[in-house]
Amino acid sequence: MMKIAIYPGTFDPVTNGHLDLVSRASALFDQVIVAVSNNRSKQPLFSLEERFELIRSSVNKLQNVSTEIFTGLLVDYAVEKNACAVIRGLRAVSDFEYEFQMALMNRNMNPNIETVFLMPSADLIFINSSIVKEIASLNGNINNLVPEPVALALHQKYMQTNK
Repeated sequence: MMKIAIYPGTFDPVTNGHLDLVSRASALFDQVIVAVSNNRSKQPLFSLEERFELIRSSVNKLQNVSTEIFTGLLVDYAVEKNACAVIRGLRAVSDFEYEFQMALMNRNMNPNIETVFLMPSADLIFINSSIVKEIASLNGNINNLVPEPVALALHQKYMQTNK
């Protein structure tokens, strides 16, 4: 049976840290679905469709990785996709409490879906989407933080915003 994992997130925008986790997960699972969603508590810079396209173009070289948009409960989506695991990233201790609570809630809703925590490479551990957006908004260099299509999209977005 094929082992499928879901890597969910808002990915606003996708960073090299996210891509590191996608690459690691693709070595562990037969298929990885990067599942882009909206988070009601966040105001994304990019639309859902823009985020989907940025991720899709960033993971297209990985044979066993696909990108989809999803809504609703993650555990329901995982069942729909026959997934056995959810991938979550941990950068720092501060991430752990929230991720631990989410993993336990998901397990409560469906004990057949495991949560697998992965840490990004040490040289990427400091990257998060909020910091990337802040640097980009101030016209800073983000080329080593995000894939090229994302750097271009951020530059264009902030050029429009700053006019």
